[in-house]
Amino acid sequence: MNQDYLDPSNARHMPELADMTFAMDLMMRAKEGVRNMAIALTETASTELRSVLRKQLRQGIAMHQEVTELMMRKKWFHPHELQEQYKLDQLAAKNTLMISEMDLFPGDTSRKGMFDREPDAKLGRSEA
Repeated sequence: MNQDYLDPSNARHMPELADMTFAMDLMMRAKEGVRNMAIALTETASTELRSVLRKQLRQGIAMHQEVTELMMRKKWFHPHELQEQYKLDQLAAKNTLMISEMDLFPGDTSRKGMFDREPDAKLGRSEA
């Protein structure tokens, strides 16, 4: 494995993985919101407040459903196909392990050695 976190080859498939991660985080937070709203609803005596919480609970459930359907459509979440979900979870665990083994805070962060010349070297210093 390439240990250099600045090497562009380590960014392969990163946008797709990032989108999947953000969507999963949003889905989990929507679920958390629904749970918290339901708890608040059962602990509130005010009629007006219960009405507001009920409306927000419905909106939270709708948002959770929307995000879940998006993730299923994109094949980022397989709630009914456990083997597929297991493969996805294994891949996420593997990526997490790979990232944890990288030296994310190296002492030397200079990448001048990766390029044979500076971007304006072709033009010459006087034209740049």
